Amino acid sequence: MPTRLAIDIGGTFTDFVLITAAGATHRLKRPSTPHDFAEAIARGLDQLLEIAGLPAAAVAEARHATTVASNAVLEGKGGRTGLITTRGFRDILEIRTLRMPRLYDLAWQKPPVLVERALRREVEERLDARGAVRTPLDEASAIAALRALSAEHVQAIAVSLLHAYANDVHERRLAELAAIHAPGVHVSLSADVLPEIREYERTSTTVINAYLQPVVSAYLDRLRGMLRQRGSMAPLLVMQSAGGLMSADLASRFPASIVESGPAAGVIGAMALGRQVGIHDLISFDMGGTTAKAALIANGEAARTVEFQVGGGIMTGSRLLTGSGYTLRVPAIDLAEVGAGGGSVVWLDRAGAPQVGPQSAGADPGPVCYGMGGTEPTITDCSLVLGWLNPEGLAGGTVKLDPAAADAALRTKVAEPLGMAADKAAYGAIEVATAAMIRAIRAVSTERGLDSRDFALVAFGGNGGIFGPLVARSLGMRRVIVPPGLGVFSATGLLDGVIEHLATKTHKVLLTDAEPAAVANLLRSLAERALGHLAEAGCGRERVVLQRSARLRYFGQSFELSVALPEDGWNVPALAEAFGVEHERTYGHRAGPDEPVELVSLGVLGRAAPASPAAAPTQPAGATREAFATRDAYFGPAFGWQAAKRLTRADLSAEAVPGPIIIEEYDATIVVPPGVTAQRDAFGNLLMDLP
Repeated sequence: MPTRLAIDIGGTFTDFVLITAAGATHRLKRPSTPHDFAEAIARGLDQLLEIAGLPAAAVAEARHATTVASNAVLEGKGGRTGLITTRGFRDILEIRTLRMPRLYDLAWQKPPVLVERALRREVEERLDARGAVRTPLDEASAIAALRALSAEHVQAIAVSLLHAYANDVHERRLAELAAIHAPGVHVSLSADVLPEIREYERTSTTVINAYLQPVVSAYLDRLRGMLRQRGSMAPLLVMQSAGGLMSADLASRFPASIVESGPAAGVIGAMALGRQVGIHDLISFDMGGTTAKAALIANGEAARTVEFQVGGGIMTGSRLLTGSGYTLRVPAIDLAEVGAGGGSVVWLDRAGAPQVGPQSAGADPGPVCYGMGGTEPTITDCSLVLGWLNPEGLAGGTVKLDPAAADAALRTKVAEPLGMAADKAAYGAIEVATAAMIRAIRAVSTERGLDSRDFALVAFGGNGGIFGPLVARSLGMRRVIVPPGLGVFSATGLLDGVIEHLATKTHKVLLTDAEPAAVANLLRSLAERALGHLAEAGCGRERVVLQRSARLRYFGQSFELSVALPEDGWNVPALAEAFGVEHERTYGHRAGPDEPVELVSLGVLGRAAPASPAAAPTQPAGATREAFATRDAYFGPAFGWQAAKRLTRADLSAEAVPGPIIIEEYDATIVVPPGVTAQRDAFGNLLMDLP
């Protein structure tokens, strides 16, 4: 097995997992450096290789999940971008759709467009919906638009022409002209990024891709250069929002695909864990330093979506209240996210009610107890005051803690204004944060017609081991699974991922009128595109499995559902029946057999299995802890202060041990509350059972 490296950037910590050729696993956590994420990676990589006793040249493959793309949108720090579109469609980014997140708020404002109006240029050209040329491209207007944008010093240009999904001839010509009249500028064509119907969604996705290209490509180039400088020629793979991996070159060209890179890696790890333990209905719960994220895994597969919002703040997964951010129509794992993490600030609103987040202390300055300049109490400070965290420090003692400072900040800012004791105020903040996280889990379960009590909760992230049982108890869930290496579990999930690429294209026709030869030709073309992109990541054809699908809807509907194509080829009755079943599963009903079904688009997903499976993470050498007797910890008004047993994961066996228990590991702390039992399975997972 080759030596493989996984790096996951979070808002508070950057996580590393290295699996050596001998099968040894090394883990490392370092505070992120938001001013320059590569700085934390460089320092962490050097430290990790020193711990492993390996040169960088020994690393055969590097995998990466990053928040660089999402942060660029959230902070408005993408490249200066221009847009070229068909005459009359200059303001499509302003018009958007009728979706809005606050239905009755007249003061709500749309987010500012990523391309200011002065940088949006029109060209003379026109295609009809079938792709026939009605007005040829006026190259003079195209050249004028390109020169004007170049004079404005744009770093990227998005090209989204009307009906280019049906015929890309004009966009391709614009790309050729851009190479001459706007040299050195990144160009994103909608025909490459999203060759599908819906003008706003297609334009918005292409613009986001262009906006991110200068930032992401420069970042990935620097990361690869860092590896080369240290002597590693390992190929760099990047996690996509949909949970597959892609080459760094492809990610540089299509950064819109990696916006939800980090959260997706954790869900992939949860899916792999479910296969390992034989539990296929799971809810993935990832609580880090800044946010908490939830995703549903049913029958071993994560729920996925074809469209989501980015840059609109914290989203709770509602399928109806959208429009708060920028529409990104790319495949993604269906996640719900709330602003509640270890670094989330605890504060009082104007009415004096306690609130948690969404503002976060992040990695800089961090919680008050970190002693790095933070002044606002956070959830981590509350956990320390309650006795849940080791006052001697976190991450093997590398992150020193100041309990007195945390206690003073909590008393001054929260407890005394409320007239409460510090422990009761801290536990109240924990309950407020728990309520926020319950919203995320309900968004992926109850709001989709599923009962969360039918699922097991996989809790990970730096704070998942603390809040997992609290969330599960509030929802009536019976089992919580805490994997080894939970604090770096998303990095481990990277090693469980597979390289994949989805190629799609609109082909709008009634299902009964679709010509089998035309469908076969289009599927063949999509397969070639998917195989070509996989080849860039070093995947030979023999490793690739192709999955073909069609997006269908009843004639007259606005949105469609994805259905796998039958094994026996193009079979219209079988496809119509499969669509009817999917429609009933999703919406609770289906139309009669005489209702016409419309084919909207076709897709081919190419997936390549990894060369070797990820190894189960183990406790790094030198980081195991001595089992201590007890530590007093507060578990709320119902249980008060109790002496919690301090154990290591290795101290547990298949026999259930009742809480309260505190398990301190290198990368995270696990708290088993009173009334909950804990045991360890054959794979090292900690299983908590709730009454």
